[in-house]
Amino acid sequence: MARAELDKQPGEVRRMFDAVARRYDLTNDVLSLGQDRRWRRDVIEAVDPQPGEIVLDLAAGTGTSTQPFADAGATVVPCDFSLGMLQVGKSARPELPFTAGDGTKLPFADSTFDAATISFGLRNIVDPGRGLAELHRVTKPGGRLVVCEFSHPTWKPFRVAYLEYLMKALPPMARAVSSSPDAYVYLAESIRAWPDQEGLARLIRDAGWQRPQWRNLTGGIVALHRATA
Repeated sequence: MARAELDKQPGEVRRMFDAVARRYDLTNDVLSLGQDRRWRRDVIEAVDPQPGEIVLDLAAGTGTSTQPFADAGATVVPCDFSLGMLQVGKSARPELPFTAGDGTKLPFADSTFDAATISFGLRNIVDPGRGLAELHRVTKPGGRLVVCEFSHPTWKPFRVAYLEYLMKALPPMARAVSSSPDAYVYLAESIRAWPDQEGLARLIRDAGWQRPQWRNLTGGIVALHRATA
């Protein structure tokens, strides 16, 4: 399925995330069977934030992914295009500098950040290649990129079972816990349409990043891509 076939415009996607913001973290925890917590720990280890560094957490949502960077002593900026997500996040974590921003036109100067990361949000940027190029622009030379995103399970029988889960089990589970369950049908479709591990590495390289590499998590359901500016 091509990305255009998902039939969502940027404004629609933004409103969709506004609608799911209130119970977003709970829903993710339920639908991932708790794996999202492990994936967030893997992101922190891959970024390896150091005290005094400046880190961009793009598509930060409510800031759940952002807080560990601050806890590690880094100065971290959570950025998202959904005002609903930012409002929920600011209410829960008022000390974090939540910033509204479009992933294709980030509101930051060139070479601002020592590291940039985006978890489960690159799929929802209208032009992922442009988003990766913007991340490259705002990252210092030699800085680090970590992308955590849904990918393609490497074992075929597992891949078939996983796709069945996405399209059949995920929507009814979302209806039980989400504040906007219909949004998760779109999210399931966007996961199915997303490039595999090699394809995302090519996108990262084409955006100007050096030496992209990846590590599969949970059998390839998620892939952790890393690169250097």
